[in-house]
Amino acid sequence: MTQLNIMVSRHSAFYSPLIACVAGGFLKDEGFEPSYAVATPECSVPQGLKEGSVDVGQLAVSASWGMLEHKITPHFMHFAQINECDGFFLTRREKGTDFNWPDLAGQEVLVDHLGQPMAMFKYACLKMGVDTAAITVTDAGEPDAMDAAFRAGTGDFIHQQGPAPQQLQRDGIGQVVAALGEVSGPLAFSSLTATPRWLQSDAAEAFMRAYRRARQYVIEAPAEDIAVMEQSFFPGIALNVLQDTIKRYQELGCWPPEVAISRRSYAAALEVFKTTGGIAQDHPYEAVVVDPPQA
Repeated sequence: MTQLNIMVSRHSAFYSPLIACVAGGFLKDEGFEPSYAVATPECSVPQGLKEGSVDVGQLAVSASWGMLEHKITPHFMHFAQINECDGFFLTRREKGTDFNWPDLAGQEVLVDHLGQPMAMFKYACLKMGVDTAAITVTDAGEPDAMDAAFRAGTGDFIHQQGPAPQQLQRDGIGQVVAALGEVSGPLAFSSLTATPRWLQSDAAEAFMRAYRRARQYVIEAPAEDIAVMEQSFFPGIALNVLQDTIKRYQELGCWPPEVAISRRSYAAALEVFKTTGGIAQDHPYEAVVVDPPQA
């Protein structure tokens, strides 16, 4: 068996096409012994790729733009999409009333401050006519710390990927009121990355065979079957909560069949970052994206 080290920048059911590669045995079928790790402030995906401790990483095309803005040529390329829309939800502490985006004015919102989630939150607010200057946008730390803070009573709303918000709702702590993907529409949200050298290897071709099969599985399989398969990756999350979250992502169309990152979705993501001030200029598709290895 060949060791394959995978690292993700965020852990969520949103990344089920990649998680299923491991949980469903698709990578083992290709001769891999996979490991799956979540990035920390001390060890990021770009760092792991540069050091060689990570073979395949989960990032977003926007991760390369930050480097290009500083005239740094990225040492990794994005070769396949995981999600083609935003996978974050807004959960409100108060339950039982209708939600309108202008309700955020004057409220405290715990927002994921990683570059892309923050840009997408600002963009959704802009599209829905909400001035973010009227919101108290709080950085409560990494996702687990954010969740703990909200459970402890901090904030009126929280901005998270599933299944954390769905579990909050099940626990009676809040109510999921909005899916940001419905606001921003299709765009290049998260992607698979690797070094150019690794992408030329036989391992890359074998990985893509596994990934294509796993992706098709999570598109077509019943959410309850996927949830059972992935349950060990989500300790503390009720099985029915995980199932409902996966079904919601299927309904949102997060995982279209095509694995390549399209120029259309890339351009849509660029527009979000230009609109919210995340980048100062366009960055060429060819500097960031390559075609998936042929399997």
